[in-house]
Amino acid sequence: MDDRVELGLELLAHLEHAELSLPDAVDRIETVTSDPAVTREILETAERRGIIERDGDTVVPTSGDYLSFEGDVVSKEGEFTCQRCGAGITTGYFIEFDAGEHGPFGSSCIRKVTGRESD
Repeated sequence: MDDRVELGLELLAHLEHAELSLPDAVDRIETVTSDPAVTREILETAERRGIIERDGDTVVPTSGDYLSFEGDVVSKEGEFTCQRCGAGITTGYFIEFDAGEHGPFGSSCIRKVTGRESD
């Protein structure tokens, strides 16, 4: 299976949203891939594996397996471009998943991607 799919599945499994709209879920997935076929595969596989439930345009994460910002998110200093918004950043936040490292994100985007903060 494509590494992007596994990374997308782990991201969906760790969202801290009670529910989110399909476009908001796709926004999170687009930090992993901009390929519509891979995005669709991530959503379909996540639903098939019970990681999410879909009700029309609503996505409900089911795992309740949230990230620990102390253990699962690391910060690195350097010159980075935020994976979500494209801004230039000097402190990048990376999520450590079993499938690999995901990021970098800026300080507000890391909270939005994980569901700690809404848009």
